[in-house]
Amino acid sequence: MGSRRLVAGRAVGTLVVVAVAGGLVLAPGAVPAAHADSIRSMEYWLADYGFTSAWDTTQGEGATVAVIDTGVDGSVAELQGAVVDGTDVSGIGSPDGQLPIGESSEHGTMVASLIAGRGTGPGNGVIGVAPEASLLAISVALGEGSVGSDEQIAHAVRWAVDHGADVINMSLTRNSLDWPESWDDAFSYAFDHDVIVVAAAGNRGSGTTEVGAPATIPGVVAVAGVDKAGDASFDASSQGITIAVAAPSEQLVGVVPGGGYVLWDGTSGAAPLVSGLAALVKSAHPELSAADVIHRIIATAVPKGDPVPGPIYGYGLIDAEAAVDADVAPLAPGSANPIGDLAAWIATYRPASGTVSVDTLVIPPPADPETEAAAPDPTTPAPGVYDVLHWAVPLGLLLGFLILMATFALGAVTHFKGLRRK
Repeated sequence: MGSRRLVAGRAVGTLVVVAVAGGLVLAPGAVPAAHADSIRSMEYWLADYGFTSAWDTTQGEGATVAVIDTGVDGSVAELQGAVVDGTDVSGIGSPDGQLPIGESSEHGTMVASLIAGRGTGPGNGVIGVAPEASLLAISVALGEGSVGSDEQIAHAVRWAVDHGADVINMSLTRNSLDWPESWDDAFSYAFDHDVIVVAAAGNRGSGTTEVGAPATIPGVVAVAGVDKAGDASFDASSQGITIAVAAPSEQLVGVVPGGGYVLWDGTSGAAPLVSGLAALVKSAHPELSAADVIHRIIATAVPKGDPVPGPIYGYGLIDAEAAVDADVAPLAPGSANPIGDLAAWIATYRPASGTVSVDTLVIPPPADPETEAAAPDPTTPAPGVYDVLHWAVPLGLLLGFLILMATFALGAVTHFKGLRRK
């Protein structure tokens, strides 16, 4: 069977979709009817990471996940009825966010199918990890829209919050540690409204050697990738101190626009598995805050690597059954997000925040000109001391010189008188 390589959004201004490595596309009808369930059997993560066991408690009903991506084709069999609302923030998509657009236009549909795919029948087709969750489709055209990619993301995050998202999935990266200040406001808005944000760490195979924003933003659940054995993927993952958890990122199967399937690698596939997990936890425990949902996910992760948390696996490999069903002590009331506090970060590191900035940690801020003019300079001696030093020294020198001249003059007169006596 033929294969193709899907390269996701390379030239996207400063923002790229981070997911896809090798892609084996299976066209609709390519799988013989007698073996239609072979697609479902490829989804090894469902059993290996506890999702099928978690389904005994919930399949995500009542939870809503926003997919900020290249559009979601909600007409494919697996996603019919899953997309309940949507929008386009690029200026070139459809108003409902269901027109695949931009580079790697299939990407958003693949991501959505891993979250909330319904399958095509009992045991057939792709089923997502939260198959009864609802989806919001928010299409962005990274590098092609009439609006800059940073502005698209800020707008998309706010729209998702305003339209009922419990979780936001972002399988994309700026490929930089930093992010624009417009994202401060947008992500703060999400956190202030108790929304969980999940982002892909990026892939070394696509040039992301270090985790980039939004996965570097405090409070965002940054997801690293592992292979089928549960070990860190070299090409389909990245590393960094903000990694929260790890999930499968290799040999994933997803749905493409128009129907059909693709095998793919990348943290763009790992992130929706964690977004779906967050939807399951929220569905099972609707009273929990976003911080508590995240707490359950990291507290029940299977520790891996040293240290824990660490830059490769974060707190470890996700365990869906434990995250949904385990007895986990909640956070203390009023506790901050356990993986970071964006508000505190902004107060510390944004010079325009009006509080403490990076500069003030090194160089004191300039004094107010009026205050500086009125206040005495602590390095200047007191006026009395200054006057003594200013006048006494030259007067002393002058007096000494006059005494010396008088001495010479007296000596000369005495010597002259002595000569005359002789």
